[in-house]
Amino acid sequence: MSLPEAMSAAETSLPRPAAVRSDIDPFIVMDVMRLANERQAAGEDIIHMEVGQPATPAPRTVIDAAKAALDGDKLGYTDALGLPKLRERISRYYAERYQCDVGINRIVVTTGSSAGFLLAFLATMDTGDRVALPSPGYPCYRHILSALGCEPITIETGPDTRWMPSPAQLAAAADEHTIKGLLLASPANPTGTMLVGPALDDIARAAERLGLWFISDEIYHGLDFTERARTAVSVSPSAIVINSFSKYFSMTGWRIGWMVVPPALTRVIERLAQNIYISPPTLSQIAATAAFDATEDLEVLKTVYVRNRELLLNELPKAGFSDIVPADGAFYLYANVSGMTDDSAAFARRILMETGVAVTPGVDFDARRGATYIRFSYAGATDEMAEAARRLIAWSR
Repeated sequence: MSLPEAMSAAETSLPRPAAVRSDIDPFIVMDVMRLANERQAAGEDIIHMEVGQPATPAPRTVIDAAKAALDGDKLGYTDALGLPKLRERISRYYAERYQCDVGINRIVVTTGSSAGFLLAFLATMDTGDRVALPSPGYPCYRHILSALGCEPITIETGPDTRWMPSPAQLAAAADEHTIKGLLLASPANPTGTMLVGPALDDIARAAERLGLWFISDEIYHGLDFTERARTAVSVSPSAIVINSFSKYFSMTGWRIGWMVVPPALTRVIERLAQNIYISPPTLSQIAATAAFDATEDLEVLKTVYVRNRELLLNELPKAGFSDIVPADGAFYLYANVSGMTDDSAAFARRILMETGVAVTPGVDFDARRGATYIRFSYAGATDEMAEAARRLIAWSR
């Protein structure tokens, strides 16, 4: 029995069949987390390396701001585009971090990056349009597109392009499939690789030449280890950037993110946001505004990921996980396990059952080659990562 089958919920009777658009694949990592949580609730000692979620709480400034708002704010709706104070602070963040002039008229606050993807697709794509995505890649990109009636077109990446799509591959996809856009992340999930050197300029300008929307997922910015990540808006004025407070800012459960869009799209996206969810959560917006004052604390948290990355790159090969994709950023290691299995879903389930370490099978990220890959998240505490490595080494012998 496959991992998704083992974790599927019991079927219930419906008055009519579910909509065809709802027939999308599950986000397998969430199924893995559910099974791991069930075993943990039953008393097992589980180490979570499956989900990309910081183990640390939100910074103190964020929590204090939220408490003050609960005590003294009525927490009504905000503008659909978000609190002006938060939008202004995000605009300033681009000047401080990237030396980019991004006006408040280009900033849209969203209910997490997931809402950002939905808004971006609705604003730029019509039913039947095709969007190029790198493979391996974050599965929800293609699932959301499919639910909207769009067609995801995968560009297979590998070591020769450092697991990023090349301009030549993009041009070939545009020629063969008449695509309308390109979406990629740098640093990427699940590989952790980045568009280094001139690669960002090259792919963004290729998208411009081909007349494509370029959507840049920058949710892992700040978690970069080999060189500092650059934003797409520094290269292309028509790029759409999606970011979030979930990863670097350690605010996963607050469900708050943002977009940077061309000015001509702002009103388009505002209308969509007004009708889909009215406005992002007010409490989370107030708290997120304070997150920018926690840089010193956040950089300390980042050193935990640096230690975890170094520890696992040293220890995982001792357990047989020696073929690991270059880990430039984020908090993932993507390992080739073809010498150990050709069924990563069953392999991940076995690891969980026999060691108590939850990992994500590569089939979540790559339908063709993912059966021979495993993703490890090292967003947890360092002592947990060390214990996970010890368990995996002992298990492999």
